[in-house]
Amino acid sequence: MSEPAAKAAVEERAALLLAVRRAGVRDISVMRAIETVPREAFAPYKFRDLANRNLALPLGCGQTMSRPADVGRRIEALRIGKGHRVLEVGTGSGYGTAILARLAWEVVSLERFETLAIEAAPRLAALEIANAAVLHADGLAPEATLGEFDRILVEAALDAPPTALISMLSPGGTLVYARREPQAGEKRARQRLIKVDRTESGEPHETDLGPHSLGPAASGLAKAL
Repeated sequence: MSEPAAKAAVEERAALLLAVRRAGVRDISVMRAIETVPREAFAPYKFRDLANRNLALPLGCGQTMSRPADVGRRIEALRIGKGHRVLEVGTGSGYGTAILARLAWEVVSLERFETLAIEAAPRLAALEIANAAVLHADGLAPEATLGEFDRILVEAALDAPPTALISMLSPGGTLVYARREPQAGEKRARQRLIKVDRTESGEPHETDLGPHSLGPAASGLAKAL
């Protein structure tokens, strides 16, 4: 890479981190994780020149790679600690998985599209991320054998979090998802970022974190679209 190109890349990266901060992300550990994960390693080849911009990018199987600022908001809301076990529903490119892995003890990521799951795993391996596993599975109906998780992130919009996911959340744990809120006369439902804390007694407590946007959730397995 030439000196001007290297300088431009550094400036783009700095601008991206500033955009994430402007979106309200303040947690230093989350910001550092975003800084150390190269988004271009996860973006489709033809869009890699846009990877260090705060833009959503198209993926295969009709899916979308979220804006880094939105990824940062969702992950910050989880308040992940080094000893936490995290379940991610919706691997996509694996970019969010890599950031989660920088923060947690273990990450299990479930992706319903076999193509995306197959492509994400080697990207994580190339960055020597050993504490994250990508599984081709239905994230809305996960196998109970996966055990309990301290944190669960659903990378999709739902009307309500599935009972199966709430039951896998350990007492004192947190789940984050986007809730669809249909409005009369509007074709597209509005969305809110919701944090669900499971109390030590097992009761869920919801907190509305404001407007958000994610693609709709879908159940079942798919090889491709």
